[in-house]
Amino acid sequence: MPVRFWKGLPEGALIPGLVSKARGGARRVGQAQSVGALDGKTVQIDAHEAQPERDAPTSLDTCRRCDLWRNATQAVPGEGSRNARIMLLGEQPGDQEDLKGEPFVGPAGQLFNDAMRCANIPREQLYLTNAVKHFKRCLHKMPAQQEVEACSYWLEQELHDVGARVIVTLGAMALAALFGRRATLQAHIGRVTAYGNKLVVATYYPSYALRQNDEAAREKTVAAIVAALEQARVLSEQKP
Repeated sequence: MPVRFWKGLPEGALIPGLVSKARGGARRVGQAQSVGALDGKTVQIDAHEAQPERDAPTSLDTCRRCDLWRNATQAVPGEGSRNARIMLLGEQPGDQEDLKGEPFVGPAGQLFNDAMRCANIPREQLYLTNAVKHFKRCLHKMPAQQEVEACSYWLEQELHDVGARVIVTLGAMALAALFGRRATLQAHIGRVTAYGNKLVVATYYPSYALRQNDEAAREKTVAAIVAALEQARVLSEQKP
């Protein structure tokens, strides 16, 4: 019916609104609402079980459990002896680690090497790894929780294969990779926490010290890292 005849209809004032709703998909919305109003049976299922099962990757280089591999140069696996008494768990590889394919070789790694010397722990006696195995090429942005969870596949293997009695977590994300996102660094620093048959000592990530503008604050952070390493060394030497 031509628009010029609408004014003569009793419902003419309603027509423009109905036309607008029709263009916006009112029919589809109405159908969805009617379906949603139907009675149904609630199925209790864990969120992880509801997701499609992903094939287990055969190697770290072929891992596609998250999208970080797309922009990374290569995966950065853990490094060190399987018989190491102490495992160092960092957060993620940096740009230098991404290029070399080795953990803790960038500026933060150099600072950590100095801390290890102060704590009298040779690097070759440690197993070094990160919670996430690919560099996030986005202005050094921290990986998302889903990326940490995807990479837990590899961390669980390392925890099983490496006979470390003590785990030193470096940074909040490394701590959360073990205890979940609610675990806070401040609540764990200075404490020894059990993780299965292992002991966890939490401290700052070395790059946190590098970001400190105040020299006194930087020295305090480095001293806290050294203290955590010394504590881990003492714990690792004790009999279980």
